[in-house]
Amino acid sequence: MMNIRGYGWLLWEGVRLTIAVGVFSMTIAVVLGLFGAWGKLSRSWIARGIAGVYTTVIRGVPELVIILLVYYGVPTLLLDIANITIDLNPFMAGVATIGFIYGAFSTEVFRGSYLAVSKGQIEAAKAAGMNRVQMFVRILLPQMWRFALPGLGNVWMVLIKATALVSVIQLPELMRNADVAARSTHKPFTCYFVASLIYLVITIVSMLIQQRAEVWANRGIRRAA
Repeated sequence: MMNIRGYGWLLWEGVRLTIAVGVFSMTIAVVLGLFGAWGKLSRSWIARGIAGVYTTVIRGVPELVIILLVYYGVPTLLLDIANITIDLNPFMAGVATIGFIYGAFSTEVFRGSYLAVSKGQIEAAKAAGMNRVQMFVRILLPQMWRFALPGLGNVWMVLIKATALVSVIQLPELMRNADVAARSTHKPFTCYFVASLIYLVITIVSMLIQQRAEVWANRGIRRAA
C-alpha cells in the first residue's frame, strides 16, 4: 500500500476497529439522543434540566478532554477516593465516551425532528384512542426518522472522524496504527496520507448510504412543486 513496507495489514486492522468503534458509538448516541430529546421535550422540569445540562456540558467541553477524563481521570479518582482499582478496556471506554459525546448532538437532531412532525397527526392519534407508547411507535418514530436522517448522517460523519481521538488511549484504530507505521517506516507523510484517504473513502461510502436511506425513508412522500 503506497510502499509502506508491509504495514498495509496494520492499517487494515485499524480500519476494521475504527468502523467497529464508529458503529457501536453511533448506536449509543442514537439511544441517548432519543432519551435526551424526550427529556428536553418533557413536562418534567427535572428531565428538562438533566437533558439541558447534558447537552450544554458536552457541547462546551472538548472531546479530547472528555476522553482523557474518562480513561485516565476516572480510575485515578476512584483510587484516591475509595481505594478502588479499575482497569478500563480501551475499546469499551472509547465506544462509551464517543457515544456519550455524540448522544448530545443526536439529542438536538431528534428534538428538531419531533417538532417537525405535524401536530395534527398527533391529535389524530389521540382521537383514535392510541396511548403514548402506541402513538410514539406508530406515528412519531417513523416520521421522526425521516426528518432525523440528514442530521444523524452529519453526526455520523463527524463521529467517524472523531474516532481518531481514541488513539490517545492506546486503542489500535486507524490513526494509532498509522502512527505506528509512520514511526516504523520513517514515512510519516505516506502513512498519514493513506490514513486520510481511508477516512475520505469511509465518508464517501457513508454519504452514498445516507442518500439511499433518505430516498427510502421519503418513499411515497409527495413533494410540493
